[in-house]
Amino acid sequence: MDEKTEELRDIFMEATESDTVTETQAESPGSLTDTPDDVTDRLATLLDRMRERYDFETGLDTDSRIRLLRGFYGDEDDETIADALDCEPETVRAARLDLHLVRKQERDAPFEFDHLRQLLAEEVPLEERADRLDADLDTVRRYSEVAAADRRSTRANNRFRDEFAELLTDAELTDQLAADTREDGLKEATEDIETDVSF
Repeated sequence: MDEKTEELRDIFMEATESDTVTETQAESPGSLTDTPDDVTDRLATLLDRMRERYDFETGLDTDSRIRLLRGFYGDEDDETIADALDCEPETVRAARLDLHLVRKQERDAPFEFDHLRQLLAEEVPLEERADRLDADLDTVRRYSEVAAADRRSTRANNRFRDEFAELLTDAELTDQLAADTREDGLKEATEDIETDVSF
């Protein structure tokens, strides 16, 4: 620290009656320094909130549900996730729908999906739904489960689905960026900055 810088520091400390020149910075939510553990903790909190609000159909524990979430957003199919969790693909599907997670192709029904949604909204019984849609009971039941998951998500303003996506689609990029930043100390960003500043 040169003489002029010391003088400026002394003037600042006298004017502010402070012993320090810098303030400690608090980490903000969503920081690039979030670790995988931070993401896991936030996912667990979201799952707790969902569990308080909804009846989950399956008995998967929190760790298994987090693994399911990571698999879903990592483009794994239900069979792959089931292998990782040592359970049946149907269990994964049910747990996934519990979490409002619907795959796009699951809405590709052999009948008008919006019509099914309307029938569900009107609380039409399953057998009558099947008659009106001219489809068998099992098919209508499966698509009804998908429509019901969408409906729960919509009633929650897609909050849980959006928060899962925000955490898990950014997590890999965030981890990489944070690692790169720590490794090079922002070397590239500061290469061309003049450091010989005179006061």
